[in-house]
Amino acid sequence: MSNPRAALYALHRLPPAIEARLSARFDITWNAADGDVPVADLVERADRFDGFIATVTDPLPAEVFRSGTRLRIVANFGVGTNLIDLAAARSAGVVVTNTPGVLTDCTADLTIALMLMTLRRLGEGERVLRAGAWQGWRPTHLLGRRMSGKTLGIIGMGRIGQAVARRASAGFGMRVLAAAHRPPAPVLSPELVVEWCALDELLGRSDVVSLHCPATPETAGLLDQRRLGLMRPGAVLINTARGALIDEPALIAALASGRLGGAGLDVFRSEPTVSAGLLGLSNAVLLPHLGSATEETRIAMGDLVAENLEAFFAGLAPGNRVA
Repeated sequence: MSNPRAALYALHRLPPAIEARLSARFDITWNAADGDVPVADLVERADRFDGFIATVTDPLPAEVFRSGTRLRIVANFGVGTNLIDLAAARSAGVVVTNTPGVLTDCTADLTIALMLMTLRRLGEGERVLRAGAWQGWRPTHLLGRRMSGKTLGIIGMGRIGQAVARRASAGFGMRVLAAAHRPPAPVLSPELVVEWCALDELLGRSDVVSLHCPATPETAGLLDQRRLGLMRPGAVLINTARGALIDEPALIAALASGRLGGAGLDVFRSEPTVSAGLLGLSNAVLLPHLGSATEETRIAMGDLVAENLEAFFAGLAPGNRVA
């Protein structure tokens, strides 16, 4: 049984069902503003709370993890932990957990949606209609490109990359190329036909490139000016992973020049701030980090957060420990 007196601080509000579950078990303080919490405030609260519930957009730098503080666990609502200084957490004896697996299908679905929106120019079409500028059907109006039969290059073949590959191959007859920095896990499904190749080769052969690797020092700026220049003229880039993977100024230049056909982006380097250069591009489809934004998925993520916390304060090993 978890300790009901453990004091937790939640950096963001969660789905009501999850808040009810956590409130029944812990002495929990919610961030009423539901916005960014200054690092200085987190440093102070590390002395007053046993645990934090953070999200993938909350920076937790080294100064939060100091020896002798009350803080014992950070339960991350989401998979990515690139904004948490894991080494500092380990040194301070603070456990860090995340919520893998449950958001795979929703993120893969959104990736396919972004491909369709970008290739078929659906965002442009809606803006024309809402602006009252639609002049009726014409044979040459807003011509996009079909998705069926195109070559898809996937960078990062973990759970989400494989889920995208299955949808693209089975649903749209796409040929799938893949590049990865490490062997995929879990092992590829037997029915999934994928051609492995080097990253630079993948970029040159793909009509659509989709990013599904984590943000690490190794992958920061992975698609820089040189690699964006290797992509086929008119190719489309999709990112539902992390904004740090792309050199945004270089991408803006490639889109503005027309060398790349479009980009579908759900994540950004400095979110929630989005570059004005991207906002002004008609061939950029921009979404506010909606990859896991379904009721079912967010509740499943919250349940994992609760399970990790309940296990930890019951003296058991959390099932999703990353540090």
